[in-house]
Amino acid sequence: MKAAVVRKNCDGYFDVKDVTLRDLKPGEALVKIEYCGLCHTDLHVAAGDFGKVPGRITGHEGIGRVVKVGPNVTSLKIGDRVSVAWFFSGCGHCEYCITGNESLCRHVENAGYTGDGAMAEYCIVKANYAVKVPENLDPIKATSVTCAGVTTYKAINTSQIRPGQWLVIYGAGGLGNLGVQWAKNVFKAHVIAVDISDEKLQAVKEAGADMVINSAKVDPAKEIQDKIGGAQAAVVTATAAICYDQALASVRAAGKVVAISLPKGNIDVPIAKTVLDGIEIVSSLVGTRQDLAEAFELTAEGAINPIVHTRKLSEINDIVDEMKNGKIVGRMVVDFTNGAN
Repeated sequence: MKAAVVRKNCDGYFDVKDVTLRDLKPGEALVKIEYCGLCHTDLHVAAGDFGKVPGRITGHEGIGRVVKVGPNVTSLKIGDRVSVAWFFSGCGHCEYCITGNESLCRHVENAGYTGDGAMAEYCIVKANYAVKVPENLDPIKATSVTCAGVTTYKAINTSQIRPGQWLVIYGAGGLGNLGVQWAKNVFKAHVIAVDISDEKLQAVKEAGADMVINSAKVDPAKEIQDKIGGAQAAVVTATAAICYDQALASVRAAGKVVAISLPKGNIDVPIAKTVLDGIEIVSSLVGTRQDLAEAFELTAEGAINPIVHTRKLSEINDIVDEMKNGKIVGRMVVDFTNGAN
């Protein structure tokens, strides 16, 4: 089968090559991939930012149909449409797995990083961790929910934003656009989106943002403080470290900053302001199986409408360049329905 794998030199790009899958083990299922999106996390893995994994099949925004099940599989059957997410599996019995924090499991497996992912014609999944996709949900749009959608859904949940309060989202790309939609349509918040791209800001304005700010033109924190006295919460999806400085400066006393993105290096935290204003800084890591199931159902009901564009597998490195240059609005999704090409 054709698959996109991390290059031997981990230079941030992928090789498309023929790969042979092993036989199924007990508890596993074989999924024929229909669509798989490419995420910034995939780019981190390709560059070796989390540790080098040359030869690893990338992809954790996969949607496909079960075509074979291994021994002892009871949760899936042939024909089920399922997802392949970043949270690929956990141990199932540690303190994190049994308290609703399974994505923090110390023995976690991540699709496309510690285990082979879904940017291939077929993918082997652990049946109990492959969340089913509602049949009334467009599988192309479902790819975005598998990562960007569930990540922002959980992050906004973590922010504890309430109806009528102000939430600022830093980054109006694939995650930020969905974050705006969740915040408006599900959490009923007022939303400010911050980015340096007028095109992306226009897209989130059309998605429902109450205010958009181009941080290349004005100081977003000052603008937010001057106009509304600060937001109750901020979610950072952008990969520029300065966005964390701006997020901390844009929330009001007792505000909360939720970290999603992974910029290189560290961020500076203004201790005096953080302590004296009672500001919380918390992180949110993708989502659990339950989070993903909820996000799928809400999307099927029309809560969000992911912006997606289909591409060919042979174009994967073109997509990488477009992502690095900030040229993509929404998500690029590789179409496997007519075979890999």
